[in-house]
Amino acid sequence: MNEKQILQIKKRFFLAAVVLLGILAVWKLNDISKTQLVNRTGQTFETGVVVRILEDNIQEDGTRVGQQTVVVRMTSGVKKGQELTTTSSAGYLFGAACRVGMRVVILQSVAGDSVITSVYSMDRKEVMIGFALLYLAALCIVGGRKGVRGALGLVFTFGAIIYVYLPAVYLGCSPFWTSVWICAITALVTMYLIGGATKKTLCATLGTLAGVIIAGVTAAIFSEFSGITGWNVSDIESLLTLYETNGIKVGGLLFSGLLISALGAVMDVAMSISSSMKELCDQNPDITRRELMKAGMRVGRDMMGTDSNTLILAFAGSSVSMLLMDYAYNLPFLQIINSNNIGIAVMQGLSGSFGIVLSVPATVMSGAFIYKRQGVH
Repeated sequence: MNEKQILQIKKRFFLAAVVLLGILAVWKLNDISKTQLVNRTGQTFETGVVVRILEDNIQEDGTRVGQQTVVVRMTSGVKKGQELTTTSSAGYLFGAACRVGMRVVILQSVAGDSVITSVYSMDRKEVMIGFALLYLAALCIVGGRKGVRGALGLVFTFGAIIYVYLPAVYLGCSPFWTSVWICAITALVTMYLIGGATKKTLCATLGTLAGVIIAGVTAAIFSEFSGITGWNVSDIESLLTLYETNGIKVGGLLFSGLLISALGAVMDVAMSISSSMKELCDQNPDITRRELMKAGMRVGRDMMGTDSNTLILAFAGSSVSMLLMDYAYNLPFLQIINSNNIGIAVMQGLSGSFGIVLSVPATVMSGAFIYKRQGVH
């Protein structure tokens, strides 16, 4: 066994140790006791299948008014296998337009021999999981080995948010700095899966982290001058309950969410620039640092416009209902431009775009010093 093979074994043992320690840390982090905010004694959400419709609520014009009375065969819970008569409202948020054979979610309250049920919604679990698996399959088929690694990176990102970010914030950690740490780890792991332990991965990770932090700093400056903070979000009344009962720093959630939402676009820019600069160095080993920087900036400028539009359009798309309401009610310009919702949408779109734009020179500078250690010629 030569020295190179021994080094490879040591690297694998080190990586395995890091992964094991990470799993143990995540397990410990999630070993928490949550404060009970709502009394759900005897109340559960179960699944069932509609077998009969006793009374429908559809009108002659096709609309639904009131509620349906249906018979549901329970497929989970203490009443599994039994047929229960229940109701389904015609609301847009709760209930479902039941039909025979439809899988539904039942809100079931049991107190002794008394059972009260109602249809909560259509059971979409299988559809959502199916579409997620279909996307991962398409990613792997089209992307090949890179697609498989990208899928693993996506799964890791999702797991990091659910099992690290949320518990940490719940325990009172700063949402902003928690999201910075999550973005750094996620970017490092994703880049490593795609590019391996290379200079390209290091360069892309540094550029990504710089872009995300710049987005957060820009949002903080915008907040300072505009007076918009995390306390101005639309669901602040509900979040105040978490602040009062658990001491969760809800004021930082807005900015931490911005960092996480900007991460994907910034990673795309950083990895593309880093890959291009690496390819230039491989094709032309004699290229100077200054020439490499100029070439990297040219690549970055081509990406700025489209990737900036990606974030702005994403935030605009999430606010389209609010924009239509403002348009329909013909609200005055001063009222619209000074509303909290519009201010938050503008801050999110522009701050994320600042992160994308300024991640270009950050990645280029990182690449120039990582790929070309000699001075500027």
